[in-house]
Amino acid sequence: MGLEARLPDGILLTSVEKFIGWARAGSLWPATFGLACCAIEMMATGAAHYDLARFGMEVFRASPRQADLMIVAGRVSQKMAPIVRTLYDQMPEPKWAIAMGVCASTGGMFNNYAIVQGVDHIIPVDMYVPGCPPRPEMLMDGILKLHEKIRAEQFVPRPRKGESMEDFRRRSGWQGPQPDDIAAMPQPGGLHQVLGSGQVRA
Repeated sequence: MGLEARLPDGILLTSVEKFIGWARAGSLWPATFGLACCAIEMMATGAAHYDLARFGMEVFRASPRQADLMIVAGRVSQKMAPIVRTLYDQMPEPKWAIAMGVCASTGGMFNNYAIVQGVDHIIPVDMYVPGCPPRPEMLMDGILKLHEKIRAEQFVPRPRKGESMEDFRRRSGWQGPQPDDIAAMPQPGGLHQVLGSGQVRA
């Protein structure tokens, strides 16, 4: 039958990875941070009608040192870019970022020298929310998709379901054991000597 059949009622089994991912996704604290008109929609999302508190996000922190989610709501000017980077660097790990709106994602209609053409030139972005400005429902959809991403994070990279080892190595940068490392491993049969060519003599 399996181990689950032998356990009493009310006990759940999971891995540490899944439990921590569930806890992190359910307790994101966004930074109180807005740049332009998208920030009005972000404020509306946190207000009573949409109620981000349902997702454990009612606490918009006034200090980046207490936040783990940056919602870049609005266009990022060249003068504001180093400040955005400083605020992101002050956030503790693990941290995530959402580019809210087309201006934060790609520069939008501001295709000029004064506006950064996408906040991902400054900080790593985990989720892009399109729209000009995106409605609160769009931001909530991006937040829920970020929750899914956080719950699926792995502490140790492993191949995904149905992923070949070649695709996994390409995605993760994992090289695997080298021929010299394999040759240096103890072989069954006792003592061995590793030759310069990588061959093993028992």
